[in-house]
Amino acid sequence: MSQQTEKLQEEIVLTVREFVDREVKPVAGKLEHDDEYPIDLVNGMKELGLFGAIIPEEYGGLGLDLTTYARIVEEISRGWMSLSGVINTHLILAYTIWRYGTEAQKQKFLPLMASGEKRGGICISESHAGSDVQAIKTVATRQGDTYVINGTKMWVTNGEKGNIFALVAKTNKTAEPAYRGISLLIAEKGGKGFTVSRRIEKLGYKGIDTCELVFDDYVVPASNLVGGKEGHGFSQIMSGLEVGRINVAARAVGLARAAFEEAIKYSQQREAFGKSISQYQTIQLKLADMATKIEAARLLTYSASRKKNLGERCDLEAGMAKLFASESCQEVVLEAMRIHGGYGYATGFPIERYYRDSPLLLIGEGTNEIQRLLIARNLLERYKI
Repeated sequence: MSQQTEKLQEEIVLTVREFVDREVKPVAGKLEHDDEYPIDLVNGMKELGLFGAIIPEEYGGLGLDLTTYARIVEEISRGWMSLSGVINTHLILAYTIWRYGTEAQKQKFLPLMASGEKRGGICISESHAGSDVQAIKTVATRQGDTYVINGTKMWVTNGEKGNIFALVAKTNKTAEPAYRGISLLIAEKGGKGFTVSRRIEKLGYKGIDTCELVFDDYVVPASNLVGGKEGHGFSQIMSGLEVGRINVAARAVGLARAAFEEAIKYSQQREAFGKSISQYQTIQLKLADMATKIEAARLLTYSASRKKNLGERCDLEAGMAKLFASESCQEVVLEAMRIHGGYGYATGFPIERYYRDSPLLLIGEGTNEIQRLLIARNLLERYKI
């Protein structure tokens, strides 16, 4: 990376940091408690070009590397984690189109996604199939120049506000193993048979729409089959999810950082028995452990993003980053609540919001239990006797 490029990307991160401090943090608490979609903030991210963050410049994006993207996600999540979800699934789809789509698909969709005119999501999970993607039942049946889609998708971020989706479906129900029968289609909202059936209420991660989508004889042009070939959807979406796991790891770093910064500030203001609680060794030990975990999580995230930047498979590194960062985030947030005492449990302080948001990171983009299995499988292969 040239010095000029590095300087430009540093300026973009600084601009996002200022946007978060000026626009996001003052309103995040109210929007979150009201579970209100942040239209103005989303438009602000659109103006900053963040919907095209990792889309190449030739298609109208900023062309940022994934390490810079991770830094941006950390800054956004420091202000309000839900906002990072608006661009996460959007950019998973954009990455998948850029990496695996035909040139015609790139020319058609990426400029619109970079501008924010098209806002994306991913349709993978079903009521019976979360991390086990091969168990999906949604079917895409080829009929001439179209595919007819039937099935239901759960947990679709941007399901209500988005208008373009990565739809994972079976084009061959009898394929063995099952993943060879899975294909990836670009589904645009509109037309008969595409229904947002309900919005899913959540413990945290509020203000962003998480929906169930129903496809009932919904027609998608065959030209929207990613890459133009059936049976490659599983590997395509798994590669996209590596970008998603880097995003989730960066979210965890940002959320943990926010909790830590609140805790270390409060510890110097709160007095007990004649001195600030920051002077007590018990609190100092907590602060030291919190800061160390955040820095370790950040470095793991950068390690995964650098490997992905090179175009290499990074499921091991992305899984490690997502696992460690999300687990550390929950631990840091809990410690921040303990340092705040009763105030950490009160809705007037942001700690309780962080506490409700952090569990999502343990289960989003593949549960941590699945991450551990994938990590172990990779390690056993790498160190095979």
